[in-house]
Amino acid sequence: MIIGLTGGIGSGKSTVAKAFAARGIGYVDADDVAREVVEPGEPALAIIAEHFGAGVLTASGALDRAALRAIIFESSKERKWLESVTHPRIRERIVERLEALARHSTYVLLVSPLLFESGQAALVERTLVVDVSIDTQRERTLRRDGVSPEQVEAILAAQLSRSERLTRADDVIDNDGSVDELKLQVEALDQHYRRLSNR
Repeated sequence: MIIGLTGGIGSGKSTVAKAFAARGIGYVDADDVAREVVEPGEPALAIIAEHFGAGVLTASGALDRAALRAIIFESSKERKWLESVTHPRIRERIVERLEALARHSTYVLLVSPLLFESGQAALVERTLVVDVSIDTQRERTLRRDGVSPEQVEAILAAQLSRSERLTRADDVIDNDGSVDELKLQVEALDQHYRRLSNR
C-alpha cells in the first residue's frame, strides 16, 4: 500500500515522514527526487539551461535555484514549461523507488508537496495531509528557507488551498501542536495503515 503524504509549505511533512521512518516505514521524498533530476550531468539540467540561459546556473554549473525560483514565480507559463520537463522524469524515478521500498516495508509513503497538483495522487491508495494554520506556514517558511515575504505568498498562492487539500484527504495530522502530540498521531496512523495493508 502506498500512502501519499502531503501538506503546504512549512507544514512539517519531513518531520512526519521521519516519525514514520522511525517506526520502520520506508518513504520516497518527491522533493529529493526533484533535486536529483536537475543535478549536473542530468539531461533535464541541460534542457533547462538551454531554455532559460546561463543565468540559471551557478559558476560550478549547478542549478541556481534562487534564480530559477524568481523566474517561475513571476510567470505561470514558465512554471508550466519547467514542470513539463521535470515532472515526467520525477514520476518515473518515484515509481522505481516506491517499487524497491515496497519489497521491505509493510506500506510505503510518497512524500510530495504537490501530490494533488502534479498528478502524483494517482500513484497512491490513500492520502495523508499534514495540516497547520496559514500563519504557521508563513512563520516556518520565513525562518527556514531564507525567502522574502513576497516569495512565501507566491509559493502559498501556487499551492492548493488548505481547504482543498483537506477536502481531498483520507487522513489528517494536525501539526500545530507539540512534537509529542505529533508522534502520538503518527503512532495511531501507523497501526491503522498496518491493519489496512494486511487485508
